[in-house]
Amino acid sequence: MPAGSYSVEALTTDELAPRERADFWTEQIGSYQSRMGFNYAHSDNFRGETVRQRTDTYQLVKYRSDEIEYTRTLRQARQDPDEDYRLLLPVHGEIWLRQDGEEARLTPGTGALVSFAAPFQCLQSDAIDAFIFTIPAREVDSRLNTRSPVASGLNLSAGLGRIVGSMLTGLHEEREQLTDPEFNAVSDRIVELVCMLTVGDDRPDAPGQLGEVEAMVRRYVREHVADANLTGTAVARALGWSLRQIQLALQKAGTTPRELIREERLHLVRDRLLCADCDHMTITDLAYAAGFSSASALSTAFRRRYAVSPREMRQSIR
Repeated sequence: MPAGSYSVEALTTDELAPRERADFWTEQIGSYQSRMGFNYAHSDNFRGETVRQRTDTYQLVKYRSDEIEYTRTLRQARQDPDEDYRLLLPVHGEIWLRQDGEEARLTPGTGALVSFAAPFQCLQSDAIDAFIFTIPAREVDSRLNTRSPVASGLNLSAGLGRIVGSMLTGLHEEREQLTDPEFNAVSDRIVELVCMLTVGDDRPDAPGQLGEVEAMVRRYVREHVADANLTGTAVARALGWSLRQIQLALQKAGTTPRELIREERLHLVRDRLLCADCDHMTITDLAYAAGFSSASALSTAFRRRYAVSPREMRQSIR
């Protein structure tokens, strides 16, 4: 594990006797968060697991569990003060949240920013799979100029919201590779984007936000480059942006959707030409597998990019 305050730990109830699991979960989750109430639908055989990442500033917990209701009363909020926010995002299942007179039903693609400084009820469905991201109150209040609970649903299915969800997933998936400053740097950016979502400013106009759109587009193109029907319009539709927004983000990086797709396709072909495991693939096979319409279309674009044909590059390494 990298040095610093950053740490990763996992827990599961599976190794315990069924009747011990609920008490174990109460104790462990209670140590992760502030004082809450735990109401189990089936306390005699509760199952749950978590992966926790944290530094001195932020904490991200990915968890799965059976049906459960968490509550925080006014008395608990006074006895165990906690001004920080939690960003709650279900990946599978549903969460019903009530706080400060507001109610929200969270499903995959939605999220909520919840304050632990005020009472709440949080009912989570069976087989829930979700993220809970702890954000210091100062990081939110300084940006929003407010100090009040926020329990409204945030759209994380498209646009800026989808980028937030992707960044949280990336933090979780790369947990063993991160350092203290890296985890904090990504978390800082997530908080900034969440605050933009909270006030309804999800247009990709700021330079930093355009950079996030560009990164999302590049990732999507790389993952779908073999699709012969991949176009800028298709990418924009899949990610929830307009084509114009995609074009603006890539223009800042000095490219266009068409150029980016062609470049990624050529990279894929080049990598396969240099890979001994792909020797069985003909040039025509490589062309179709990378989304080109024909072997000649590939050869023309490849020679223009690398000054040699695909066949000549393959022969040069044998």
